[in-house]
Amino acid sequence: MASPVESAPGAGECLCKAADLQWKASVKCSLGLFLTITLSMLGCSRLLSPGPESRYKEAQRRLDSAKGDEARFYALDGAAKTALDFARPKQADAYARELLTLADKFKSDWNYGNAIHDGHVVLGRLALLNGDRPGACQHLLDAGDTRGSPQLNSFGPNMTLARDLLNVGERDCVLQYFQKCRRFWEMGQDKLSEWEDAVRHQRTPGFGTNLLY
Repeated sequence: MASPVESAPGAGECLCKAADLQWKASVKCSLGLFLTITLSMLGCSRLLSPGPESRYKEAQRRLDSAKGDEARFYALDGAAKTALDFARPKQADAYARELLTLADKFKSDWNYGNAIHDGHVVLGRLALLNGDRPGACQHLLDAGDTRGSPQLNSFGPNMTLARDLLNVGERDCVLQYFQKCRRFWEMGQDKLSEWEDAVRHQRTPGFGTNLLY
């Protein structure tokens, strides 16, 4: 049976080209170009959303081809997240910890804020999978201590860990996390207020695309 990529002419090529352009732009180009290409990539994803295995393999390819600490620093974020989504918890843990360790060497880099946030989100999700709610909450709060980044400041943070903690009743730490997010996500103030209201009324917000970034 043909894969979705094979059965949807043009869609797979669209995603691959957009992903490659986004990767190059994030490292070398301006914020304006990065955002334009990212939005184009999101548009392509409406044609075809690759599964966890495809995302994992692509992230592994980038990590394997990374030469030097800086290139590895850029590649580890995606590698950690996709390893977790593809049920490779030990690998995800190792990548997230390496990412946070490398971040100390690149504090002036535009990707530093992403590394701090996403590294702790991955570790928090792993802690929750292991039944460690306090540890998961602490990682969520540590993620919220990021100084932000071009992506976080524009699109906002990934809310997967926040959602998972709400699903097990951990509302207080999620509300604290929302407050931390206000410091860097100025464009998301209204959305954060809406989510806070939902949580205070014991509802899980509809996080929409903030579960995808």
